[in-house]
Amino acid sequence: MGRGLHGLQAAGMAGAGLRVAARLWLPCRGHGRPRAASSSPSCPGCGPPGPGSHCPGAPRSAPTPAPASGADLSAYLWARYQDMRRLVHDLLPPEVCSLLNPAAIYANNEISLHDVEVYGFDYDYTLAQYADSLHPAIFSAARDILIEHYKYPEGIRKYDYNPSFAIRGLHYDIQKGWKRLAHGQWQTPFSSPVPLPWCPQSLLMKIDAFHYVQLGTAYRGLQPVPDEEVIDLYGGTQHIPLYQMSGFYGKGPSIKQFMDIFSLPEMALLSCVVDHFLGHGLEFDQAHLYKDVTDAIRDVHVKGLMYQWIEQDMEKYILRGDETFAVLSRLVDHGKQLFLITNSPFSFVDKGMRHMVGPDWRQLFDVVIVQADKPSFFTDPRKPFRKLDEKGSLQWDRITRLEKGKIYRQGNLFDFLRLTEWRGPRVLYFGDHLYSDLADLMLRHGWRTGAIIPELEREIRIINTEQYMHSLTWQQALTGLLERMQTYQDAESRQVLAAWMKERQELRPCSTLSLGASSAPSTTPPTSLGVLCVSPTSTWPPSAACSTTAWTSPSTHAVHPCSTRHHSGWTSSALAA
Repeated sequence: MGRGLHGLQAAGMAGAGLRVAARLWLPCRGHGRPRAASSSPSCPGCGPPGPGSHCPGAPRSAPTPAPASGADLSAYLWARYQDMRRLVHDLLPPEVCSLLNPAAIYANNEISLHDVEVYGFDYDYTLAQYADSLHPAIFSAARDILIEHYKYPEGIRKYDYNPSFAIRGLHYDIQKGWKRLAHGQWQTPFSSPVPLPWCPQSLLMKIDAFHYVQLGTAYRGLQPVPDEEVIDLYGGTQHIPLYQMSGFYGKGPSIKQFMDIFSLPEMALLSCVVDHFLGHGLEFDQAHLYKDVTDAIRDVHVKGLMYQWIEQDMEKYILRGDETFAVLSRLVDHGKQLFLITNSPFSFVDKGMRHMVGPDWRQLFDVVIVQADKPSFFTDPRKPFRKLDEKGSLQWDRITRLEKGKIYRQGNLFDFLRLTEWRGPRVLYFGDHLYSDLADLMLRHGWRTGAIIPELEREIRIINTEQYMHSLTWQQALTGLLERMQTYQDAESRQVLAAWMKERQELRPCSTLSLGASSAPSTTPPTSLGVLCVSPTSTWPPSAACSTTAWTSPSTHAVHPCSTRHHSGWTSSALAA
C-alpha cells in the first residue's frame, strides 16, 4: 500500500497510545486505584451511587471516602496526583515513540490516487528543493539594498541571519501603538498635554486559530514583549478582531501573515531593522519600514539575484534533484498527465530542470506555465496566456489551446480550466504555500492538493522523542485530573488545583500542536480540504498512485508545517487534526 499509508497507521497507533495513557485511565475519587474511563458513573467514589453498579477499577470492598476538608483533603489530592504520575509512566509503552515515519506522506482526508489523472506542480520548494544556505544570502542581499538604495543606517550591516529566530505562519502587526505611562495606562500623542513619542507595536507574534495572541510569543525587534504589555496593546485582551487579521487567505489591512518559505529571511530582516531603530532611539514610521523591507526582499527576486546564485552553483543550492526526476518519470510511465505552474522565469526554471531531469524535461509535462503571477493567477481571470519561443521571447499568437512541449507565460486559471478541462478531484496539485497553492484551489475549484513541507521531517523526529511523548501524555492526564477534582473548592483544594493549573500551563509550550505561528484553520486549510502533506524526503508517489488500489487515509491524522524552535523559545510539534 506504500509508505504513506504505513506512516498514517503509525500516527494512529501513536495517537491511540496517548489516548490510552491520558484518557482511558482516570483516578477514582473515592479510592486509590485507577478506573476505566468508560466505567459506570455510579461508582461511590466517582459519581452518584446506583444499585448494582460498580467501578471496574475499584476493589469489591467499600471504597475509602475522600476527607471532608482541610489539610487531609490537600494531601488526598496530592496523593491522587502522584498516582496519576506513576500511572502515566507505566502506561506509556516504549513502542509508542518513534512510530511516525519522517519520510511518510500524510493526509487529512480520503483520496483515491487511482482516480487522480492529472498531477500539477509548483517549482520553487516543490520540484526544486533549496538548501538552507539560500536564506542567509537573501537576508544579506536585502539588508545591503536597504543601506545602499533606501539609505538606511549603516549600523544595520552588523546584523546576520539567525535561522532559529522565526518560523512560517507568524503574524506581524503593522499598526502604530501607544506609549505606556508610569501608572500602567496607555496614552496616544493626541491625548497627551505633553508631546509623547510614538511607540510602534512592530510585533512579530504567534496567533492561534481563534485569533488570540499566544502569550510569550510576541517580539518587538529582537526583544520579547511582556505579556501584560501585549494585552494592554490590544485593549485589555489577547483577541484580535477578524477585520484586523489576515483572515483565511493571509491578507489583511493591518496585520501581515508570513506563509511562504521565502518569508523566513524577510521576518528576520524586519526584526533586525526594528531592533536597530529602537536600540538607537530613532523615530520611524512603522508602515514605511515594513514596506521598505518587503520591497528590498522583493528586489532580491525581481533583480534576479537569487536566480543568479542558484544558477551559478546548482549542486550547492538544489537538493535531491535525482528524486524529482524519478517521481516525474514514474507518473508519466503510468499514464498520468503533468503540468507546471510557477512564478519563476523560464530561463531559471529551464536551467534547474535540466540539472535535475535532463534536457528533455519539457516532454514530461503536458503544460508548462512560467511567471504565472500567483496567487492572482488563481483568482483574476483577466490576464491572457502568452507563448514563449525557444529563446524565451514573447510571441503574439492568440492562445486557443495549450500544447505539450510549449512554454506559456502568465494567463489565469479560468482559461487554463477551459482549455484543458482538468477539473475537480481528478487533479492533484502540489505546492508549498498553504493558501495560494492549496486552500484557494480546493475551495474554489475542487482540486485535490498536496503540501510540500520542508519543516515536517524535523518536527516528526521531535514528536518521536520519548521526552515529547511523556510531556504530551502527562499534560492530557493532568487535564483529566483537573476536570475530575475541580469539585473540591475549599481553600486548601483551590491552592492545589491552582498549582496543577500552573504546571499544565507550563507544559503547553512543550507539547503545543501548531503550524508555525498558528493552528488550523487560521493558517492551514481545514481538514475538509483533503491536503496531502509531504516532506521533501518522502517516497512519492506511493505504490498505490500507479495501481488500481485506492490509497486512503483517516481524516484525523494530518501533518502541518511548523518549526522545532522559534523566537519564543517554544518547542512545537507537527501533528494536528
